[in-house]
Amino acid sequence: MSKRDLLIEIGLEEMPARFVSDAINQLAEKVENWMCEQNISYSEMKQFSTPRRLSVLLTNVAEKQKDIQEEAKGPAKKIALDHEGNWTKAAIGFSRGQGASVEDIYFKEVNGTEYAFVQKFMKGKETKELLVGLKEIIESLTFPKNMRWGSYDLRYVRPIQWLTVLFGNDVIPFSITDVQTGNITYGHRFIGQKVELADPSEYEEALLENFCIANADKRKQVIRDQIKAIEKEKNWVIPIDEDLLEEVTNLVEYPTALYGSFENEYLNLPEEVLITTMREHQRYFPVKDQSGKLLPYFITVRNGDRHYLENVARGNEKVLRARLADANFFYREDQKLTIEKAQEKLEKIVFHEELGTVGEKVRRIVKLSKQLANRLPIPEHDMENVERAASICKFDLVTQMVYEFPELQGIMGEKYARLKGEKEEVATAINEHYMPRLASDDTPKSTIGAIVGIADKLDTIVGFFSIGKIPSGSQDPYALRRQASGIVQILKDKKWRIPLHELFSMAIEQYPIKDDESLQSELLSFLQMRVKHVLQEEGIRYDIIDAVLQSTYHEINSYFERARELANEVHSQDFKEVVEALSRVINISKKGEYREIHPNLFEKEEEHALYKAYLQLQQQYSTLSKVGDFKEIFAQFKALKETISKYFDHIMVMTEDQDVQENRLAQMVHLAHIITSFANMNTIVVK
Repeated sequence: MSKRDLLIEIGLEEMPARFVSDAINQLAEKVENWMCEQNISYSEMKQFSTPRRLSVLLTNVAEKQKDIQEEAKGPAKKIALDHEGNWTKAAIGFSRGQGASVEDIYFKEVNGTEYAFVQKFMKGKETKELLVGLKEIIESLTFPKNMRWGSYDLRYVRPIQWLTVLFGNDVIPFSITDVQTGNITYGHRFIGQKVELADPSEYEEALLENFCIANADKRKQVIRDQIKAIEKEKNWVIPIDEDLLEEVTNLVEYPTALYGSFENEYLNLPEEVLITTMREHQRYFPVKDQSGKLLPYFITVRNGDRHYLENVARGNEKVLRARLADANFFYREDQKLTIEKAQEKLEKIVFHEELGTVGEKVRRIVKLSKQLANRLPIPEHDMENVERAASICKFDLVTQMVYEFPELQGIMGEKYARLKGEKEEVATAINEHYMPRLASDDTPKSTIGAIVGIADKLDTIVGFFSIGKIPSGSQDPYALRRQASGIVQILKDKKWRIPLHELFSMAIEQYPIKDDESLQSELLSFLQMRVKHVLQEEGIRYDIIDAVLQSTYHEINSYFERARELANEVHSQDFKEVVEALSRVINISKKGEYREIHPNLFEKEEEHALYKAYLQLQQQYSTLSKVGDFKEIFAQFKALKETISKYFDHIMVMTEDQDVQENRLAQMVHLAHIITSFANMNTIVVK
């Protein structure tokens, strides 16, 4: 069977760089799924993307679908034939529906019953006829933000400028908006030409000849190599931020790296200000010397060739110079503002219309921080620093620098606090309380920063939950999931063992909330989802995660410790027997109530033996769980297995004597209480 290549290219106005990678992955996935559904074979798929195009190239695509020969199952024999052995309407309808006749029916036994079968043959259609279905794929792409143009109903990331859908040397004809498919593509917007393709295999090379490196990975490597070449030539150190490199890759089609400079006087600005100005606002790479000190140079990447690079460098220097002059002005002006005056301004900034001002939020953070500090084993002299750090943790929000560069919140707070003579511990905590800013970010190193950070994040989550602003699906406008992940990370890293209901109660006290129990339940589920995500990333089995999260004891560190202990034990020889024994106690305990156990009602030795084992476990469980020794706790569960098995072998819990029955159920309830505080063993899958 002959084969040919297939090219699908969507030509667009320049897309935002942050949309490109997700968009091309989405296109590739949709095309791959469609080809599979259509039963059209091909060798491999190559992806191409630039700010102006999304395209995939499939090699060795079959000329037609594969023919399908399969067995179709119909009604049972007793339904297919009447009492006289004639074909029934059911049999006739079944065979006709499969494109066959009753003469083609044969019978086969399945699980003891005979059924009618026919051989079904479906001849594959020509691929060229089916490829018009690609139109729906192109129209179905989704983006974080869409636009409409002209009078068209289609909502898309940017207006479509051209469509290239080429199967071998045949154009697959269809149109989207008023754009008709063809065999034409376009090189670089300014220095490239219109390109007519005779075959999809020419695509990548033809674009390269017209100053467009269509393969994003190759384009990224070109940028990396060019930066390294400048680094070597100048004896500089140029740290390559991978996120910035990804963004720059999706901003250009034909990259050329170059360097520019700025005045030495701007090096007096904090390094973070310089780097943020270059990286976040101009997409420049900062330059350092061999000792790691920032130099008055930057690297930028031009979308074009090497002609007139001096002019390009001067233009970039002019833009950066204006940015740095603004930053220098803001830095000087901000130092005239006292912390007390900044605190007053926070009273006029609305945090949320239903949650008050930032000033009110700060007062809640102070109260919550003090409560947390009292709950933790920290030195007495740190209490004053906790209160001070919490009370001024947001003062930099009113500075001109943070207004212009919001990503510097906390960072500038630390700088300005230090300049105003605040203690080093307090200044550091102002920056750290925002950490972790990203999933991959570090948690606060200092105890004070961690306490204020938890207080801030917890207040935000509880506040928004209290007014019904709960994340749903992909919607999380207040970044509450990130805040919750931050709390989990901090508690985990600091090994602070505070039950979650205590944490929630501290924060809930700051608000006039009526339904405390319902809110506690919602908050618990929300934080547990963050824990679940981390445990899944660690490779913990889903049933073990569920068992731990469905326990009756809710504390972040013990979630992880219990899950890991169960994961370690899952392959041990007696794990199945232990889980089954513990689950049996949990199951029967549901029939009883929590009441006092009366040993005088015990009738058999097995009851006394289990009671003695329970008392020993009860005595040690609290101590062991507080220090996180869940390995020893599970060892005690193992030792209890034999006692539980003997108990159920000789004891009828649901005896006719009501007092004895209630006492036995009470014993089950007490023992189940300890077991379920470790994990809900019923959810663990054992084989």
